[in-house]
Formats: sequence, structure tokens, C-alpha cells
Amino acid sequence: MFEKETYDLLIVDDIAENIKVLANILTHSNYNVRKALSGKVALRSIKSSPPDLILLDIKMPEMDGYQVCQILKEDPETKSIPIIFISALNEVFDKVKAFQMGAVDYITKPFQIEEVIARINNQLTIQKQKKLLQQEIEKRKETEEILYQSRALLASILNTSLDGIVALQAVRKPLSTHIDDFRCLVVNPVFAKIINRHRDDLVGKLVGKKIMSKIDPNLFSKLVDVVDNGGVLAEDICFKHNNQSRWYHYIATKLGDGFSVTIRDITRRKKMELQLESLAKIDALTAIANRRQFDEIIAHEWQRHQRQQQPLTLIIADVDNFKAYNDNYGHPQGDECLYQIAQGISRTVKRAGELVARYGGEEFAIILPNTSPQKAINLAKLIQKNIRELQIIHEYSPTNEVITLSLGIVTMIPSLNSGYERMINIADKALYQAKNSGKNKIVIAKPELM
Repeated sequence: MFEKETYDLLIVDDIAENIKVLANILTHSNYNVRKALSGKVALRSIKSSPPDLILLDIKMPEMDGYQVCQILKEDPETKSIPIIFISALNEVFDKVKAFQMGAVDYITKPFQIEEVIARINNQLTIQKQKKLLQQEIEKRKETEEILYQSRALLASILNTSLDGIVALQAVRKPLSTHIDDFRCLVVNPVFAKIINRHRDDLVGKLVGKKIMSKIDPNLFSKLVDVVDNGGVLAEDICFKHNNQSRWYHYIATKLGDGFSVTIRDITRRKKMELQLESLAKIDALTAIANRRQFDEIIAHEWQRHQRQQQPLTLIIADVDNFKAYNDNYGHPQGDECLYQIAQGISRTVKRAGELVARYGGEEFAIILPNTSPQKAINLAKLIQKNIRELQIIHEYSPTNEVITLSLGIVTMIPSLNSGYERMINIADKALYQAKNSGKNKIVIAKPELM
């Protein structure tokens, strides 16, 4: 798992007994455990020596867990430290607020020891992957910068440069200072290849405006400004080369009454940056959207449907009797069960714009833009059917011999008088009714819940 690595954890709780119990467990799991009995003490400890992960209680005197989390997330030196809230507060509002503050997970007291350790390991794994990927990106950026500076010194040797290089001269209208176009003075083979032209078709020709308009409609005016006012223009651009979209970084600098451009392919670096961004929005266990991405999408869709006055539907699904499944089959098989369910729901929810996310634990959330209640019910029934057909045996379930789902549904036309948090709360109440009415049920929110 984490071979020959000792991770530094900080437990923040105003009750010493709670810290003692959790610290003993984590110490025996080969973690280096630090303790803080208040938010202020925790902040001083973190400032002095940042931990790898923080386990944070919410209800504390003087400064509660939300305030501690907010301070840490606003500080560039501590904002990347993963925070897991461990609290007896079990309301949806508390969980939503925790994730909005920047928490990566939320564990409700009383907790299962195996669950706490599994969630800590999961977050440390994600953090380690992020750091490795970020280090690789930074390493590549540093390497590229060194190469870039070296090539700038050897710009005269155009044919040996790995960057595209071109120099253009302003062509002004007679008796005017207005730049009408740019004439190509010199170009190397790399640049000619990037724009899919032959060097002989460029050198000495008025090709500046024609080429620039194909790359970016505003590029010509930007480069005119470089020539007239000096300065440096540096941008990332994306355009097609040999029918493939590629990313380039270019730097344009004033050169006499014209400018020179150095351009390089940064497609690989861009892909790595996108991969890092994607990693932050994907649940590591189920390979679907995580809670952070869910929060972003539900907020965006709420505002969009508010403007358009269209119905927005939210389904929250819960795996029936999952605790019994975990207790009897073990957490590795429980994790595999959650993965299969997540993938099964994803295969069922196919329409563009719809989102399936892991909401927390064994709960999944499904966002359905512009969807009526009846269509949502039909989809919920299909989800139940497809999950049953996975035939995940659950001999310890009083509900069914295979894994089943309970689902709560709410459809709303967003108004200015309420936020998406209310929608989540209503869907959660509908799910609660489904669970309390025998499980393996679908409940659509009734008017009294609205």
C-alpha cells in the first residue's frame, strides 16, 4: 500500500478521549499521529509543520471545524492539505457545507475503524498521485524553459531549432502609420510545418494577416499592438495540424518595425495538466464523478435552469443493506460492489449533459437536466432493473437475494428564492422514505416536501 512511508496525521478534537481512541488506532496502523484540542492549537501546529492529512471535528468551542478549514484553504501554503471531517453531525446540510469548505471526505460518528483507515488511505493515495503528477509537470516545465532560453541564444541557426521561429516586418499604408499586413522575412522548417506551408510560399510574401486569421481572429490586432507599443505577447493556442488538434505556446516580441515569434508544441504538457484536473474530479474507488464535481455541476445546472425556467431533476440512490454486505463479505468485496453499481448506473444514464456521481459512502447522485418527473421515474426503474441484473449476491439482505437500490427523486424548476441545497435536501428526504418503506423502492418527492 504505502511501502516504507510514514504519513503524518493531525487529529483535531476538543474532547481528549475522542483523540485518544482515534490516535491509538492510527498509531497501530503505522501512522505518525499528532493531536490538537482546539482549532487555534491546530493552526499553530499546521503552520509550524504541515501534516499529510487532517482529521477535523466540527463542533468545537472558540473556533469550529468549518472556520479552521476555511483558514487553511485560504492559505496557499496549506490549501492542498486534505481534510476529512469526522463529526456526529449527520444532516445533509452539514455534509454539503463541509465539502463546500474544501473537505475531501466526511465520516459520521460513530464510525467503523476499517472505514476510517480505508478513507484515509484513499485520500493519501490520491494526494500522492497528485504530487507525483505535479512534480512531473513542473519538471517538464523547467526543462522546457531551459531549452527555450538556450534556443533563444541560437535563434540565428534556424534549421537546427526544435521551436518554430518566424520574423515578420510591418507593411504600412503609404503616408500612414497604419499597419495593413506583415511580410515574412525569415521562417524555419518547424514553423512552416506547423502551419502546413512550404517555406518558399512564405518568405518575402504578405502572409501575416492571412495566417493569423486562421489561428485566431484577434491575433492580427494583438501583434499590431506589439509592434506599435512594444512589450511581449505570450499565449497558448490550439489549432488543427494534419487534422489533429494540438496545443502550442508562442512568444512574440517586437523586432524593429515588426516582430519575431518563437512557438513550440506543448500538447503533451497540456494533456498532463488536463489529466491532473480530471484526477481531482474523479472518485478513485468507482471511477465516476466525485462529490466535488457533483457540487460544481449541480450549482451550474441550477443557475442554468433558473434562467431558462426548465425542470431540473435530481435522483439520490442508496445501496440497500450495504453495511451488512461489507460486514459479511469484507471491504475489498464491498469496494468492488460499489464499483460495479457505479458503472451499472453510468451505463444506464446515457443522455448528454446528465451526470452520475458518488455522493458519499454507498450513495450515488444523478443529475438530469430538463427532465420531467415521469421520465425520471422511468429511468429510476431502469436503473433498479439493471442493478438487479448484475446479480451481485447478498445472502445477508432481508430485502432481496441480490443487491438492490432505493432511490429518492425530486424535480424542480429553480427559483430565485431557493438554492440547489434545498433540492438535495428534498431528494434525501424522498430517499429516506424509500428506505423506511421497505427498501428497493422509488419515492418521488411529494408536495409537502417541496
